[in-house]
Amino acid sequence: MSLKLYNTLTKKREEFVPLEEGKVGLYVCGVTAYDVCHIGHARSAVVFDVIYRYLKYRGYDVTYVKNFTDVDDKIIGKAIAEGAEIGEISERYIKEHNEDMDRLGVARPTAAPKATENIKGMIRLIDTLMEKGLAYVVDGDVYFSVEKFEGYGKLSGRGLDDMMAGARIDVDEKKKNPFDFVLWKSSKEGEPWWSSPWGNGRPGWHIECSVMSQRFLGDTFDIHGGGEDLIFPHHENEIAQSEGATGKTFARYWIHNGFIKIDSEKMSKSLGNTLSIKEILAAYHPEVVRFFILQRHYKSYIDFSDAAMAEARTGMERVYAALKGIKDALGGEENLSDLSEKDLSGEDQAVFEKTKTLPGRFAEAMDDDFNTPMALGYVFDTVRIINGCLPAEGARPGRGMLFALNEARERIREAGKVLGLFLEDPDDYFAKDREREAGKSGLDVEEIERLIAERKEAREAKDWARADEIRDLLAGKGIVIKDTPAATTWKIG
Repeated sequence: MSLKLYNTLTKKREEFVPLEEGKVGLYVCGVTAYDVCHIGHARSAVVFDVIYRYLKYRGYDVTYVKNFTDVDDKIIGKAIAEGAEIGEISERYIKEHNEDMDRLGVARPTAAPKATENIKGMIRLIDTLMEKGLAYVVDGDVYFSVEKFEGYGKLSGRGLDDMMAGARIDVDEKKKNPFDFVLWKSSKEGEPWWSSPWGNGRPGWHIECSVMSQRFLGDTFDIHGGGEDLIFPHHENEIAQSEGATGKTFARYWIHNGFIKIDSEKMSKSLGNTLSIKEILAAYHPEVVRFFILQRHYKSYIDFSDAAMAEARTGMERVYAALKGIKDALGGEENLSDLSEKDLSGEDQAVFEKTKTLPGRFAEAMDDDFNTPMALGYVFDTVRIINGCLPAEGARPGRGMLFALNEARERIREAGKVLGLFLEDPDDYFAKDREREAGKSGLDVEEIERLIAERKEAREAKDWARADEIRDLLAGKGIVIKDTPAATTWKIG
């Protein structure tokens, strides 16, 4: 099956055919480095991380470029407020960004250029636009003339006449058209500047991505991505200035992820409802955060809430509980070397045949415009099959079933490597989860584990009264325990 994706440019699903067979150029707009990253940044990062991983999984040689904006009005404003250099501010938040991404399991891109490292390239591109009559200078500021670019509005679907009719924008007497955008800003006192043919100044925001993508991927490349809030004006303006300068198609496929809401409200600093990645990771395992993001299609909006995160955590528990059940049944990796398909018979064969379809079904889902909800659904189908044949605690299945269970585990792990999920040893995952959950309520993990062990002993001795007493005691402290064939797990209810 071929990979199909929704192209924002054409407004339809298309078969993905790269410019060069076996290779993909992917550019994604990165952060402006003036503050810590929030859950919206996490969504975009995870979405394109999975796209990057899946393209590689399919065998493509991917060049993935994601930039940093390290000179901008917001960065300058923070630097002035703190009495610092803009480089101090941007480097601080680039470091914070990388720490957050590492904790989320987001792979580093092939290249992570900074705007200030590419000023000469921006000046060259602006000079080309000036030579072609697509840009003009007013008092040291350089503007792009949108009326001179015939295709302006083709990404957002907004015709220039329609935009003018419904415009509510600040009047700038310098501009020939209200939608003309700045390519180069003349310097102001106390702000950083670089010399240029139009005087000292600094680049506008939009020109950065055109130059950095061109530097690493060429005039035309395969996929450009970012959040849907960037479609207009940022990505529209990138197309205009890039194609205006080169006369070539800029990016062939455009992918945009949807917004995140917080308790059904649009996330906004003005509303005071932004959540930093650090805050979220203090409360939830990084893979739970990724699961939450990936359980909805990347184009849909998702609603962050305590209930949604609890649901995501439960989903992760189901998969890790199955992986733990397999681990316990196998009794150690050293017992796998002599297992083979020859050991299969009867029920073992049936389990093996059912679970071996996961890679094909997973690829089918991901080929359908990176449909991660469907892909996760196929993983849970496999988990249900596993749960139906896990032995009771302490029992050990036959060789054929051990082989089938191990093969199922490897297929889940294979899918997990693409999604950035199910990568931990299950015992480690549950240990971290218990510590995090206990920390929320101030309870002692060791005491909880001791009571659960005591309850297990009471159940084995058929002392049902004591077992029920312990369950009620834990429930009174907000701890919900669940008995499975493999083990007893607990969580804060």
